[in-house]
Amino acid sequence: MSIAILTNHKESSTWKNALQAKLPDTKINIFNESKDAENADFLVCWKPEKDQLNAFPNLKVIQSLGAGVDHIFDTNKIGKGVKVVRIIDERLTVDMWEYTLAATLNHMKDFAKYNRQESYQYWRQHTYKIIPETTVSIMGLGQIGGYVAKQFAKLGFKTQGWSNSPKKIRKVKSFVGEKQLPKFLKNTDVLINILPLTAATTGILNQQLLSQLPKGAYLISVGRGGHLVEGDLIPLIDSDHLAGATLDVFHTEPLPHKHPFWRHSKVQVTPHVASLTNVESAVNQVVENYQRMKRGEKLLNEVSSEKGY
Repeated sequence: MSIAILTNHKESSTWKNALQAKLPDTKINIFNESKDAENADFLVCWKPEKDQLNAFPNLKVIQSLGAGVDHIFDTNKIGKGVKVVRIIDERLTVDMWEYTLAATLNHMKDFAKYNRQESYQYWRQHTYKIIPETTVSIMGLGQIGGYVAKQFAKLGFKTQGWSNSPKKIRKVKSFVGEKQLPKFLKNTDVLINILPLTAATTGILNQQLLSQLPKGAYLISVGRGGHLVEGDLIPLIDSDHLAGATLDVFHTEPLPHKHPFWRHSKVQVTPHVASLTNVESAVNQVVENYQRMKRGEKLLNEVSSEKGY
């Protein structure tokens, strides 16, 4: 048994050192530095290239290094019997909550507008909403989205969520399925997308859906880039139907230099930082899954290959 690390765009050596410290007697190799892929049965993985996992014929477990697994399913065919697991880390969840709260308050208090005014020394005050008057609507009430919704409700925001199945979260109004989506959107001030990316949710943030939001609503997208039909957003902002957007995820990352989102005054771009997996806090979860695999026990945070989450 051995562990392979394939972490495109993440620090492979950092993960290797952290895992080796916890598993000193286990063989751990970084893919591309080793030709021992055939012997690996546990793969620590982030954003594999197309069909790259074919190099690992004896895998039993693929451990995603984030909460998402679409980066695995979208580029590789997963063998029958191979289990895919993800990271659900308290720090990652809290990071997401803090990011969405910061983006919401930034919008409510017009900080972006004041920053633009400051650039040409223009003094003008603007009215703003307060927390009890603001409805925050969250798409996706899984472990992370549910926590985010609960925290917004605790602060006194009018809070509602939309998901595939009913959720019971204190002071959070639950909307379920396609039939209830228009009603969910109707009274939204801030729409936050934390959905998993699946065949059903790809392109869900499109002109048809966003047009159902009230005039002046604001979008915060921290799910996956594939949720947003990027060409539909700017026309809705330029027509003043939407007040603007904070976007942390994109179809192509890094976001191309010539992309119009960079230059639009009402679009805030951040480089996929809403929640970052912390090696120190997440390594124990990876180690636990490796040990459970060896013992033939149920794994932590296993995902459904059919659902994609």
